[in-house]
Amino acid sequence: MSHPFSFYTNEAVAIVKQAGLMVLPAFGQAKVIDQKDASPGSVVTELDQRAEVFLTEYLKRIEPGIEVVGEEFGGNHKAERFWLVDSIDGTAHFVRGNPFCTTMVALVVEGQVVSSCIYDFVNDQMYTATRGEGAFCNGQPIHVSQRSLKDAYLFWEINLEKKQNLEFFLQLQKKVTLMKTQNCGWEFAMIASGKMDGRICIDPFQYDWDYAPGSLLVAEAGGVVANIGSSDYDYKNHEFIVANSTIHRELKNLIDQFSHEI
Repeated sequence: MSHPFSFYTNEAVAIVKQAGLMVLPAFGQAKVIDQKDASPGSVVTELDQRAEVFLTEYLKRIEPGIEVVGEEFGGNHKAERFWLVDSIDGTAHFVRGNPFCTTMVALVVEGQVVSSCIYDFVNDQMYTATRGEGAFCNGQPIHVSQRSLKDAYLFWEINLEKKQNLEFFLQLQKKVTLMKTQNCGWEFAMIASGKMDGRICIDPFQYDWDYAPGSLLVAEAGGVVANIGSSDYDYKNHEFIVANSTIHRELKNLIDQFSHEI
């Protein structure tokens, strides 16, 4: 890389904010122009596409040669260096006027997420993280909570169509308060800032751009981010636990116990 990772974070902030402000006037008013699949949340608006074009153009100006991979228009996931872009994460909420929507980018270098920006444009909250340098909201340091599982609010994304997953979910809901917005960026930001406590994903239906920005944000906010069955995290593996160290350990023990019972 030509610059420290923090340079790319700092350069991306203004671009991401401008993209968020571009779509904000249509909050609660945007018209759906397409639907990617049968799920209710897979809608697309003209603003998704226009904002991704804007992000692509200006992110490429930071350093020519860094690819851009977006939700709407794709790109080269095998590039050595690339920006992952989700111009409106939570489009279905955006269309309805619900505040669970963000604009997100992450910089991936040699398979590692090294820079992240998540902009909650409804509330003008810019969450940023650079590998090894901490997590911030509007320039102020943020940190994950210190709660245990019994007091936690936990986001979940579990494919309940599989019997084994459903059985685990039924056990899990006896242990913790479960919540779901179907907006990854906003949920990760709440976890990183300590307002919520964790997220568990098993056989989810999302994509790299949904998880990469938030995974770095939570890790840099002092959280544990690891794939299920591993102590490491690969952003391309979408089964993971994100939480503070106490809750992560408790959730890991629950999964291990459940696995031994089946």
